Amino acid sequence: MTKNVGGIDRTLRIIVGLALIAAAATGTVGLWGYIGVVPLLTGLMGWCPPYALLGFNTCSVKK
Repeated sequence: MTKNVGGIDRTLRIIVGLALIAAAATGTVGLWGYIGVVPLLTGLMGWCPPYALLGFNTCSVKK
């Protein structure tokens, strides 16, 4: 898996993922808030399956 998620994108994914999970855990939002696991994991891994399928890449790779 080649990284296709760049620095700012990764940071935003991690923040949004943690915020959604925290909101779900505190009961602020319903159970759907646990969907925050998806952006959290893609941010931590640096790889996003839809980006790979669509050919997007926000990661600046040094060649």
